[in-house]
Amino acid sequence: MSVHARGERGAVPEGVRTGVDASAFARAIVDNLTSVQGRFPALATRNDWYMALAHTVRARLLHRWVQTVQTYSEQDVKVVAYLSAEFLTGPHLGNNLANLGIEAAARQAAKELGLDLDQLLEHEEEPGLGNGGLGRLAACFLDSLASLEIPAIGYGIRYEFGIFDQEIRDGCQVEVTDKWLRYGNPWEIARPEIAYEIKLGGHTEPYHDERGRYRVRWVPHRVVKGIPYDTPIPGYRVGTCNTLRLWRAEACESFDFQAFNVGDYYQAVDEKVASETITKVLYPNDEPAIGKRLRLAQQYFFVSCSLRDMLRILDTLEAPVERFPEKFAVQLNDTHPSIGVAELMRLLVDERLLEWERAWEITQRTFGYTNHTLLPEALETWPSSLFGSLLPRHLEIVYEINRRFLGDVRRRYPDDEARVARLSLIDEHGEKRVRMAHLACVGSHAINGVAALHTELLQQSVLRDFAELWPERFSNKTNGVTPRRFLALANPELRALITEQIGDGWVTQLDRLRGLEPLAEDDAFRRRWREVKRRNKERLAAYVASETGIEIDPDWLFDIQVKRIHEYKRQHLNVLHIVTLYHRLKENPGLDVPPRAFLFGGKAAPGYVMAKLIIKLINAVAEVVNHDPDVNRRMKVAFIPNFCVKNARLVYPAADLSEQISTAGKEASGTGNMKFAMNGALTIGTLDGANVEIREEVGAENFFLFGLTADEVQTTKARGYRPRDVYQSNSQLKEALDLVAAGHFSRGDHDLFAPLVAALLDRDEYLLLADYQSYLDCQERVSRAYSDADGWARMSILNVARVGKFSSDRAIREYCEEVWNASPVRVALDDGP
Repeated sequence: MSVHARGERGAVPEGVRTGVDASAFARAIVDNLTSVQGRFPALATRNDWYMALAHTVRARLLHRWVQTVQTYSEQDVKVVAYLSAEFLTGPHLGNNLANLGIEAAARQAAKELGLDLDQLLEHEEEPGLGNGGLGRLAACFLDSLASLEIPAIGYGIRYEFGIFDQEIRDGCQVEVTDKWLRYGNPWEIARPEIAYEIKLGGHTEPYHDERGRYRVRWVPHRVVKGIPYDTPIPGYRVGTCNTLRLWRAEACESFDFQAFNVGDYYQAVDEKVASETITKVLYPNDEPAIGKRLRLAQQYFFVSCSLRDMLRILDTLEAPVERFPEKFAVQLNDTHPSIGVAELMRLLVDERLLEWERAWEITQRTFGYTNHTLLPEALETWPSSLFGSLLPRHLEIVYEINRRFLGDVRRRYPDDEARVARLSLIDEHGEKRVRMAHLACVGSHAINGVAALHTELLQQSVLRDFAELWPERFSNKTNGVTPRRFLALANPELRALITEQIGDGWVTQLDRLRGLEPLAEDDAFRRRWREVKRRNKERLAAYVASETGIEIDPDWLFDIQVKRIHEYKRQHLNVLHIVTLYHRLKENPGLDVPPRAFLFGGKAAPGYVMAKLIIKLINAVAEVVNHDPDVNRRMKVAFIPNFCVKNARLVYPAADLSEQISTAGKEASGTGNMKFAMNGALTIGTLDGANVEIREEVGAENFFLFGLTADEVQTTKARGYRPRDVYQSNSQLKEALDLVAAGHFSRGDHDLFAPLVAALLDRDEYLLLADYQSYLDCQERVSRAYSDADGWARMSILNVARVGKFSSDRAIREYCEEVWNASPVRVALDDGP
């Protein structure tokens, strides 16, 4: 008998490992406590109970997983293979309970056992598999692919250690090892029987095979083994459960007995240590050459394992290699996996013995490329000497791709060698470098940006020549986020209020939130909306107090900027407003402004000195403001350490004001802006990235706009922008910068923030000073609007009602229809064992 999953589409099947009533769930938890953890209740720790609960949920996942794999193997399906260096999934337990529709049963079962489900959810370690927006986007896409019943596999790296845990000591960021695997990971299943030997270094040898064909043999310096670890990714209330497959590097031979027996104990394990380094840590410091080499090795390692895995699956299905693009749509999430273009060519030409032209046709039909940046320095390039020493065969293939490609360019644009040089896969200026974005463009049939403005600027700037060459390959796919995690799971009270009014269909069809629009005019509903927001602010205030010792009032305006710390994201513009407000209050204590809590969060790259100085500045200003009785009853400042998916569930629902203040034309999209708006925060922002589309959707009257446009930024710079002139002509700006420069926030130290002040006065690359007055004026509009509690609630409701476009479900549908040619496949569930 086959029935479907609980919810709108049917009821969850019952069985020994699939039953979901509370009593069966409780029995299963106790059974796993003893049979998996080897504990009995009286001695069980919180970790034991968490692991027992996780294995109980996993058993119900695996039933769907097996059925899904079986369904895909029995049908001629096309699988989306999403290649990403990051998958910032966040904790799995709560998300899995929600998607399986068994949260209530788990909560009741925990209660019967004398446990607190929320404490067990809090205990879970967040997987250290990503850093920021790119990794969170990849995780959202996996959730949407499964929820839309699209066959898919996410491929990435199983980092043993995440990028770092952030601590704040004396106002400075301190990086601490992220040991996310220290207690084990109950959600993953190792597949050591599936392993691939990955070559690195060495040299190539040309030869002719038995049929007289020219071939090339790669003789490596080292070989490492890739082992997959699989994590099930369930869709929301459907039978589909897709796979996140992450690769771990191991030595082909972990122990050298001969070395050990002669007393060389270090040599005995040297190969193991060297091999496992590849997947040891997310984004090793790539300032030194050895770090760059390791990062390139990471990228090649996971891409090679993934492509070989797809070929293995193709062989299992007994399909010819020519059908590869029909069976797999491979998406390159930024340039990190773009080495896949050269690797698939190597696999097809050197190992599958295809002719070049046929292999190239397959490769181009297979790949799609998503670009995530407008910053030229963020487009990866590798010195050809480094590239060739690690991947000698791939350098040869890249040169051959380039030779053929530039031949086509010259035929199309004769006598335009400047264009040829710009399009070349090899940058010939100075040290030769391999341009990975160019490789991705040439090797893909589809290229997309991630917001309307981003895609437009992409075609006008960093990829202009490719857009002129192949306009048909370019399209926009505005990012989205999953409403399951970032609204339904993160904001349960708001979820309940919305569902009470318009039903629960919005969780999978976010456009249905439009049903809230008429309620914006309902006094009683606005009051309940404000009550939910206040309780969310109470929770965040308690967390901030516990983490920083700073007490903030939930009745104040919560003004929040959480994102990676970077000069173009302009956290220091926010700080200049804080300093200006501080100065105003010192000068005029009776100033009529609503009290504000200014909250920041985000990590700076370990080697990014200016970003780390911005963190120090935020905390230095916080120390002065928070301890000054003249102002601390009207404003406070706090930096939330170690911002991540786990504490984001407290941040987004509590925000009143979302700071999206990057320099116009610099942010590709942003997804935090969507998460804030989805939870009822109003946005103050520039016309940058997806802000443009958010403003269009929610209405200009419900968005606080300031600053230069992308075109005006370019015009300002072209005219010879002089930031020091702006500083001299604006008394408030001068007062704010002078306070920082004079050491007012650094205990009299004039030198501490001198580099930051000098960067603004001498260069101001990201036009903070040019946008300063516009930002201040806009913040005054914010203050006036917040003083009208009813009006603010109305704007908040309309923001949520109109964010349907920014669901990752919409983005995935567009990819499926316009890039991947992928269709839903229904997975029916039987009763299980």
